[in-house]
Amino acid sequence: MSVESARAFYKRIATDEVLQKQLQNAVSDQQRLEIVLTAGYSFTLPEWKTALAKISKSGDSISDAELDAIAGGLKVVPYQPPTTVWSGLKQIGFGKLLRRLFNPSTWSIRTKLSVALLAVALIPMSFTTYHNLQESLKSAEESEYRKLELLATSNASRLDQLIIDIQRVAVQVSTDKDVMGFLAATNPQKQAAFRTSMQRTLDNVFRSNPDYDVVYIIDTKGRCLAATDPTFIAQNYAFREYFRFGIQGRPYVSGIILGTTSGRPGIYFSNPVRSEGGKIVGVAVLKIKGEDIWAIVNALQAGSQSYAFLVDEHGVIISHPDKSLLYHSLVRLPPNKQQQSQTDRLDGVDQIKSLNIPELAAAIVGAKQTSHTTYYSPLEQTQQMIGFAPLKEQPWVLGVNKANAQFDAPLNELIWQNSRSLLAVGAIAAIIALILAQSIAQPIRALTKAAQSLVEQDDFDNHQLAKVSYANDDIGQLVRVFLQMAQKVKAREQKLKQQVMELNVEIDEAKKARQVADITQTDYFQQLQQKAQKIKARTVKDDNTETDYFQQLHQKAQNLKGRVVKVAD
Repeated sequence: MSVESARAFYKRIATDEVLQKQLQNAVSDQQRLEIVLTAGYSFTLPEWKTALAKISKSGDSISDAELDAIAGGLKVVPYQPPTTVWSGLKQIGFGKLLRRLFNPSTWSIRTKLSVALLAVALIPMSFTTYHNLQESLKSAEESEYRKLELLATSNASRLDQLIIDIQRVAVQVSTDKDVMGFLAATNPQKQAAFRTSMQRTLDNVFRSNPDYDVVYIIDTKGRCLAATDPTFIAQNYAFREYFRFGIQGRPYVSGIILGTTSGRPGIYFSNPVRSEGGKIVGVAVLKIKGEDIWAIVNALQAGSQSYAFLVDEHGVIISHPDKSLLYHSLVRLPPNKQQQSQTDRLDGVDQIKSLNIPELAAAIVGAKQTSHTTYYSPLEQTQQMIGFAPLKEQPWVLGVNKANAQFDAPLNELIWQNSRSLLAVGAIAAIIALILAQSIAQPIRALTKAAQSLVEQDDFDNHQLAKVSYANDDIGQLVRVFLQMAQKVKAREQKLKQQVMELNVEIDEAKKARQVADITQTDYFQQLQQKAQKIKARTVKDDNTETDYFQQLHQKAQNLKGRVVKVAD
């Protein structure tokens, strides 16, 4: 079927002058291919060659030179229907398409106008939208960090106040006269005199706050002499830091550590007990429940995926909603700190394991002021943001952690809203640009087509131009001028044709006159004329011989004149 299509196309280009001119005026192989397809012909290169072979055998083919002159090398630009998009692009010359795409000088005026109008509308808006979006994102991020910092600062202040209040209670216990008298007594009888009132003091303090876990007093050797929990009595706590600090005369607050006796986590507050003479006679210890501290810290959340945690001066987590992370360090501890931390957390903790989060440790361990940072969490395997604040009463840092994904959700919505606005405006601008470009390009194309028809066919259809000529803009003025010009050109052409015809008639008459003059001026013709004149001058005689001779001579002259007229014609 395609071979027949090729043969039909061959016959048409041999007879259709309009198609011949279109192919000859095509500036590229791609344009020729489009002309062939538009004309309704589809064939491959082998089918084209087969058709040429059959036509050559039939004897009615045109020469290769003529075919090249008509089709402009069409023989080497066959059409092959593409089976895939990529093969189709290769078939029509993907490189040429790319060059045309990135070469604005080859674009149509409609494309140029559309691109220009879209660029004028969208580029400034895109820059403005991008700037506003970046500022909005920056402002939202700063606001979120401030929120986390405020939450961390607020909860750190609560913990500071709690520590201050309990330290005051510990000082109150250590300065109680019954406690001082009990520890300062030098024999069991004197101690017995103070024991009842001293025990009542401890019990009253213990019942005053449900957060208290135990209240007890230790002598100078680290042995517990009295406590609100009987299991503590007679236990030796000389190894504890709170005892070593207290017996040296310094108040002490521990981290949240596990009790060796109770097995319960808590914070230990200690204060030295001095006699009336100022001698240190023991240490008063008050322990608050670790669960209550955890509850205070864990109650602070900035969202469903956020949480608060507390680290000590070594970067060891002492409060975290995930209990499995308690007593884990942010980075690996040095051996001396490892040993100290293990000593404070003897019960159930064999080793302080590292979470290996150096970015977070560098930011918050030992922090002196409120701040924020971001880090990658290997536990959640996501990027995290954190606001943190140090406690004033203890070298601890409280952090409020939030996943970036939770923070990014409203930002992504903001980005999507801006994108939708930009797309909507872009679509409106594109429609307006296309309509405006079409309104400008359509009459220009009509003018081009009319001019081409005027060149090729000496005439054009002014129906389309008549619609545009009524416009009052520059395009309408251009169309009206073109119509006037075309009319004048046609009138001049008709006048020129008439003048050429008249000139041809004058040339023919002059040619005839010149040919007659050339014949009549010959010597032979002059001699005949002289003889005729002599004969006419003679007296006419009745002699039949002379009359016949004269008639014969006159007849020769007339024949010769007739021959001259025929030659001139």
